Amino acid sequence: MAHSDLYAKKRTTAEKAVSIIKSGDWVDYGWCLGHPVATDKALAARAKELSDVKVRGGISLWMPEICAVPNPKKHFTWNAWHCSGIDRRIIDMGCGYYGPMRYSELPRFYRESIGPIDVAMFQVAPMDEHGYFNFGPQASHMMAVCEQARVIIVEVNQNMPRCLGGIEEAIHISQVDFIVEGDNPPLAQLNSAPLTEVDKKVAELIVEEIPNGACLQLGIGGMPNAVGRLIAESDLKDLGVHTEMYVDAFVDMSLQGKINGSRKSIDRFRQVFAFAAGTRKMYDFLHNNPEIMSCPVDYCNDVRKVAVIDNFISINNAVEIDLFGQVSSESAGTRHISGTGGQLDFVMGAYVSNGGKSFICLSSTCIRDGEVKSRIVPTLASGSIVTDSRTCVQWVVTEFGKVNLKGKSTWERTEALISIAHPDFREELIRQAQHMKIWRNSHRI
Repeated sequence: MAHSDLYAKKRTTAEKAVSIIKSGDWVDYGWCLGHPVATDKALAARAKELSDVKVRGGISLWMPEICAVPNPKKHFTWNAWHCSGIDRRIIDMGCGYYGPMRYSELPRFYRESIGPIDVAMFQVAPMDEHGYFNFGPQASHMMAVCEQARVIIVEVNQNMPRCLGGIEEAIHISQVDFIVEGDNPPLAQLNSAPLTEVDKKVAELIVEEIPNGACLQLGIGGMPNAVGRLIAESDLKDLGVHTEMYVDAFVDMSLQGKINGSRKSIDRFRQVFAFAAGTRKMYDFLHNNPEIMSCPVDYCNDVRKVAVIDNFISINNAVEIDLFGQVSSESAGTRHISGTGGQLDFVMGAYVSNGGKSFICLSSTCIRDGEVKSRIVPTLASGSIVTDSRTCVQWVVTEFGKVNLKGKSTWERTEALISIAHPDFREELIRQAQHMKIWRNSHRI
């Protein structure tokens, strides 16, 4: 049967497509920009007749309609693989939970641990001439989702960029059960916050450590983006990209001619990523761009892949770091913030890379409960999740300096970390370190 005939046969309304979902089902919404819109709205409209429908998603950029119905937890449970501010709100509402993971393992979770999914429904780019619906900028774990789904509903959005790559970045119409033509909503945009002087100072300290020909991974947040913007204005050249999340800073660097991937050990001349979220400028840059390589996350975040790329530079944010060198990047006490994501994979992979370096960056202080608090603390707050163990952490950077923790004993780590803490908190950190018997009293910072 011709692709056009098959398309016509499978095309239906959002209401008819979601009518197959019943109480107790597991439903998968995909990831980030790929979360459904029309079918989500249609499912929410059925809330009164449904209970215990369990939905998986992650990095929500808008509130799902199923979580906006009256008493949503009576009908739906939201399960987020990684949390945005929206996902945190859903958790606070009492109808959402986080699924702990190293992001690189997510495809394997679906294939080996999770088991069958009753329905998968998500947004895709329009079908191409070969009958493929591109997943857009979120190849991530989508093929694994589709392999486990009993029913697949694709929601076509004309605004979804077609991201090339050739590795699990699209699904064929023969594998799809229902096609819904949505209202083509504009893609949600994730705008970068204005850079602060602290962001700029941290970025300057990191950029001077980056050699020509380095391969970059940037995490989400102001500081990694600040590094990207500073690189775009620098004299660096022949840079490569192999990252979990593609952000606007990579576009800025590309347009300034800093990125060409010519020195990459693998995937030369290609910018490799698992998912993307940013501005319209970025989505336009990604669309049909042969330089872009959209890949599943078990390829992008594989420590073994990262390790073979020379001069790999990993740059990520943190919430807190304690004097032992333990990094928490996903919670503040028991208050969940984001997730492990790919940070640990890239911290480990970058260190193994020939010439590679991993950077954990954070401002020295934050405002919490109306008070200025140090982000460098004696021990992590009770309940805080350790994202990077003390044995894995390499460079730590604040606006007051940068230190390499590799090869340092507990007292050396303590001295190094206190040296980049805010001066107002150093004396108290020394007192706490003395109490914990990790201060040598060799000198005052």
